[in-house]
Amino acid sequence: MTVKRKLAWTLVASVLAALLWLIAAFQLFHNPPQATPQRTDAIVVLGGMSSERLPVGLALREQLGIKDLVVVTTGLPANAGSDEFCEAHDGVAHLDCFRPDPLNTRGEASRLRDLAAERGWESLTVVTSDYHVQRAGTLMKQCIAADVYMVGTEPELSPVGWVRRFVVETGGLLDVWIRPEC
Repeated sequence: MTVKRKLAWTLVASVLAALLWLIAAFQLFHNPPQATPQRTDAIVVLGGMSSERLPVGLALREQLGIKDLVVVTTGLPANAGSDEFCEAHDGVAHLDCFRPDPLNTRGEASRLRDLAAERGWESLTVVTSDYHVQRAGTLMKQCIAADVYMVGTEPELSPVGWVRRFVVETGGLLDVWIRPEC
């Protein structure tokens, strides 16, 4: 086989692999399987993208009559709405706000595991962005003994933004599968 032919086959195989990854990433992160919202013991709004996540979490809480609300704070610009909500509602009954340590999804899952055990929660509805449902849901279910129902919100991302999220979430999902502990 000539060098040109090997390069051509390598290029074709690379393009096919990239296309297959893009199709899989689209299904996993743009169009993930989600739970039908139902009454659970608590609603959890994960940190980041609070402008899309917090309104959905608050609406679900009201729609389903769920008493307990957990909101993650981060101090980061993308989470300003949730941070401000927690500051404005400090001390309100049935509202738990926390900053995870470490400041990532593993930190959120670890703290939620403890909070669910302390409160005796048997089920949680976790609100996050569509692209984050698969990875966050996998991690939450690995860490939390309660039933976890993931609800995604629709982010406004450009095609390039979606590809970036696909790359980040693919790496994150692989990490959660390789290192499943909290």
